[in-house]
Amino acid sequence: MRKGFLTFAAVGLLAAGSMAACGDNDGSDQAGGAKKPKIGVILPDSKSSARWETADRKFLKEAFDAAGVDSDIQNAQNDKSVFQTLADQMITNGVTVLMIVNLDSGTGKAVLERAKSQGVATIDYDRLTLGGSALYYVSFDNEAVGKLQGEGLVKCLADKGVKNPAIAYLNGSPTDNNATLFKNGYDSVLKPKFDAKEYTKAADDDVPEWDNAQAATIFEQQLTKAGGKIDGVLSANDGLGNAAISVLKKNKLNGKVPVTGQDATAQGLQNILAGDQCMTVYKAVKKEADAAAALAIGLAKGEKKDTGQTVKDPEGGRDVPAVLLEPKAIYKENVKDVVDDGYVTKDELCAGAYAKLCADAGIS
Repeated sequence: MRKGFLTFAAVGLLAAGSMAACGDNDGSDQAGGAKKPKIGVILPDSKSSARWETADRKFLKEAFDAAGVDSDIQNAQNDKSVFQTLADQMITNGVTVLMIVNLDSGTGKAVLERAKSQGVATIDYDRLTLGGSALYYVSFDNEAVGKLQGEGLVKCLADKGVKNPAIAYLNGSPTDNNATLFKNGYDSVLKPKFDAKEYTKAADDDVPEWDNAQAATIFEQQLTKAGGKIDGVLSANDGLGNAAISVLKKNKLNGKVPVTGQDATAQGLQNILAGDQCMTVYKAVKKEADAAAALAIGLAKGEKKDTGQTVKDPEGGRDVPAVLLEPKAIYKENVKDVVDDGYVTKDELCAGAYAKLCADAGIS
């Protein structure tokens, strides 16, 4: 993955920047041409993270509406058959661009090829489809996300004065390339500590399909196998983190064992304010949605834009034009930043018992 982030300003330049008619040989025969612009989006689910429905759908729709472009945004609800059916329906109904968050690379690749064969331009949103044919990939630097998680866990363990901690990994889905990138990131921080015998790895398990219920079962098994001796949990997102916290609560260990997260969900932020979660990683989804929408709108109008950045598809060997945005670590002291950015509302975050915790954190 080429390092160096595109800032929000760069994304703005991309939206207004250099354009070329889609007549080059880099798959651009997929462009919408003279058809009426219409963009289809397939989101993955609504269980693994609240962001897909509360943030991505909203921000993408707003961007398309502002540009006066028709759109059709659907959610596959983690069903591969539904995912493929939605894609077929969108292609049949005349979308000129199809943007997908794949459920796995195999299904995603088939959908991308089907779209390409019908002259529909494609974009990988948030997750790269390995071996795929999308014209663009728009996401965050996902190894940087994982690195922030690893650094966060180290910080929280140091703050608690824990010596020689035993660490459990709750990784994301093995079918999601992002989960691999996250793990690369946190391993870059934690593996040297395991190798130096400063930390011990107590458990290392993937959570199929990012399923939070399975995550709770897996973590309960990890804790039992470790004889209750787990000092830190590297969980790959807030949903998995909350699953671990639910088990820690049953064992009266919540607040004592640092837990990481990702996505800055309202639940994750509440867990941080309550002291049950160490940190999360905030990804400003509006910036991601706006960047993807700018590219999609361009393609729908027969234009191809230069992102100035690529990522290597390790399976297809292709350099995919990309927009990679910068993530941000969130701890109790800067939860307010997520609210100030409009990603989570004060009313949503500070209801009921969390009102005082919000006030204490300067959220008013």
